[in-house]
Amino acid sequence: MTVTFLTPLAALVALAVVVPVAIALLVSRRAARIRGALRLPSPRQRSWAAPVVALVLAGALVGVAAAQPVLERTTRFQVRSDAEVYVVVDVSRSMLARSERDAPARIERAKSAAVDVREQLAGIKVGMASLTDRVLPHLFPSANEDAFRATVDQSVGIDRPPPQERLSANGTTLEALGPVSTRRFFSPAVERRLLVVVTDGETRPLNEGAVAATLARPPGIETVFVHVWGADERVYVQGIAAPDYRADPTSRASLDRLARATRGAVYSEDEVGAAAREAERRLGSGPSVVQRDRRERKPLAPLAALAAFLPLGLLLGRPGR
Repeated sequence: MTVTFLTPLAALVALAVVVPVAIALLVSRRAARIRGALRLPSPRQRSWAAPVVALVLAGALVGVAAAQPVLERTTRFQVRSDAEVYVVVDVSRSMLARSERDAPARIERAKSAAVDVREQLAGIKVGMASLTDRVLPHLFPSANEDAFRATVDQSVGIDRPPPQERLSANGTTLEALGPVSTRRFFSPAVERRLLVVVTDGETRPLNEGAVAATLARPPGIETVFVHVWGADERVYVQGIAAPDYRADPTSRASLDRLARATRGAVYSEDEVGAAAREAERRLGSGPSVVQRDRRERKPLAPLAALAAFLPLGLLLGRPGR
């Protein structure tokens, strides 16, 4: 752990304490001369030293707070050099469906599942992408879990990106997963590649064999599907169920066929842990490298500012003051 200062020059504000300290010393000297002329006893040194020390200490702490100290913790951990994963979240309109108006929508449950999967893939570089009738990467594979969570929170939303064919009744086609293997989603040297697709499975008709053949191109991309879906779910618009949407009862069957074709696996949204374990199993073991990653920055300025009041409070609390 190290402490750094974001605005070190701001610490010069502590010099402002020089003025009251100088005034206190001048007053103390003048009082001493007057007591000498009147032949009065001098007070104990601690009686005037305490206020000066309190002012100096308070000023120093204010200067520290102004410099904005930050406690940084740098961690070192092992990261697989031969494996990368993409978590792909379906962001089509059907992912707005929910069992009740106030219940969590599929997209919310899908984002939660994506984060859960990522947390269980420690030591693996994981990227984030969205799916409609195309796959769009939002985060290339990274070992930074905080970056993944931030991407899910800020970038993943319905129709981001929107489907290119807006007039289609269904905005999702799982056939869009195929081109991932022909585009530079993964690092060229990575041999173990995996897609974890979180979707409701409500897709346009697709050619499972064509998708499987494309994903099988060397070095090949494996698949794990998480099915986020409910038979009684509806899409609500301003609190009213949209009449043009009904949950597709064939969605799980569509995922099962695609999984068989790609030699993948399908899990329900209640089996996210099992899906993550299956992803780990498919990635197996391999070489790793040491990566340094700054994971936490804790500001210390508020603590220093509060501490500046302590010497002044002790001074005010002295008996007879």
